[in-house]
Amino acid sequence: AIYIADGKQVIYKQTRVGKYGRNFTIYKFRTMKINADMLHLYFTPEEYENFKKKYKLENDRRVTKIGKFLRKYSLDELPQLINIIKGDMSFVGPRPVLQEETELYGDKRDLLLSVRPGLTGYWQTNGRSNTTYHERMEMELYYCENFNFMLDLKIMLKTIFQVLSGKGAR
Repeated sequence: AIYIADGKQVIYKQTRVGKYGRNFTIYKFRTMKINADMLHLYFTPEEYENFKKKYKLENDRRVTKIGKFLRKYSLDELPQLINIIKGDMSFVGPRPVLQEETELYGDKRDLLLSVRPGLTGYWQTNGRSNTTYHERMEMELYYCENFNFMLDLKIMLKTIFQVLSGKGAR
């Protein structure tokens, strides 16, 4: 559907930071227009400042029609199964972040990077995009300090309901 609608690349690749600060390429189905990373083409200075606070925007005009559907049900994340097979990610963990985002964690950066990033996690099942970036950071760090098999199991079960409801997706 992405190829038919846009005739361009279907898989989006981006460098993220994983466990121990190692960079890796994350895979997703492309949900945005081509060149969406060129923020100056799409954002006013005010929108750019808001984006830098949350790393997400409501009603982001870079997102395609098919992209909205894929994001609502987290289908855009399915190619990350490749990242799991490669060992870059696990099923549950903090979401992998950009290098510049790791700086926001300050003296807690090493804690964040002590855990393999996940396809789903505590933040995705406890607010998703309906939280501030600071709240997201607190939830990611909570997971890093408290992860265990039972918490992972609870997160995986909650993920099913979160994805089916589409709540908090952007």
